[in-house]
Amino acid sequence: MSRLDELIAELCPDGVEYKALEEIASIELGRRVTKAEIDRNPGQYPVWHGGETPMGYINKTNCPPYTVLVANTGSIGYVNWISIDSWCSDAASMVIVKKDILSSRFLYHFLKSKEFKIKKFRRIGGVPTLELRKLRSFPIPLPPLQVQREIVRILDNFTELTAELTAELTARRKQYEYYRDLLLTFGDEVPRVAIDDLFNIRNGYTPSKSNKEYWENGVIPWFRMEDIRENGRILSNALQYVSINAVKGRPFPANSIIISTSATIGEHALIQTEFLANQRFTILSLKNEYQDVNIKYLFYYCYILGEWCKNNLTLGHFASVDMVAFKKFRIPLPPLKEQERIVAILDRFDALCNDLTSGIPAEIEARQKQYEYYRDKLLSFKEVKA
Repeated sequence: MSRLDELIAELCPDGVEYKALEEIASIELGRRVTKAEIDRNPGQYPVWHGGETPMGYINKTNCPPYTVLVANTGSIGYVNWISIDSWCSDAASMVIVKKDILSSRFLYHFLKSKEFKIKKFRRIGGVPTLELRKLRSFPIPLPPLQVQREIVRILDNFTELTAELTAELTARRKQYEYYRDLLLTFGDEVPRVAIDDLFNIRNGYTPSKSNKEYWENGVIPWFRMEDIRENGRILSNALQYVSINAVKGRPFPANSIIISTSATIGEHALIQTEFLANQRFTILSLKNEYQDVNIKYLFYYCYILGEWCKNNLTLGHFASVDMVAFKKFRIPLPPLKEQERIVAILDRFDALCNDLTSGIPAEIEARQKQYEYYRDKLLSFKEVKA
């Protein structure tokens, strides 16, 4: 029998009492602070605005350490844990516990396990906000403090491991970016070829939504920014498909690169099948005379091209790349063996940093699922009446 099983058998074998959150904790709305005020009063204390990262740092506090925050607006219902003195804006509520009966860290894990339910506590009408009345009445289990502390110890072991892996991933990604930029920097001895000489350039498009025939029985993948965000930068399958009747002429050829040149600028992907893409993307397909160039090398070089795109926009209300200059952008073409060497190195870095099946992200996801499984299992208690 585990230590937790022993404690439960000894201290609460028949279940635990539940109480409304407002009975065991004070729930206080944060105080509004503007970005301008933060800029005028810089300091060491993070300003929390309902999300997982601070919106800045200020020289005053209103939120004590070891406080649970619940987002009131934006990511409504998001549960966060604050371990240091901070400032809480009016976009979040501070939940400050009565420590003689409830561990704040235990409460954090419990509310995190119920985050999906809390996100539904939306006030109807006007600007969406958290309905605090429902949060205040939310039932919270109250096992003995010894049981709470043991559950916290177990769950914190999972979160600490995830935090370590996340920190390692951040470091690896910085290392990856450093070596990628280093490997893709060349001297004047390496020949360069303009984009419009190297590629056939076409614009993406969206088939008419009013023509149902285009969107039924789809067989041609149609890529959007959402595909990159959800599935990465090497793609063969899309989130949406269109029928062959939606194609103007022929689909874009396999092993083409898409790069966003309007709206969200500079994002790119390598498409490994025939496809269509929406109008945010410019499609780059190698010309016949350059078929011996390693397309994966060009894919990696598009990280540099993407940064160039962000700094070379046309004037106007809608962000778009200066396409005249874009077509003249010159890409260095080292010998094929050097291209292959660069690709082999960057492939290893990319797999470590981004692969959802074998790299650090896969390990983080596995640990997160493990944490959620044990969290839900350990925080389910039979209720007994007081």
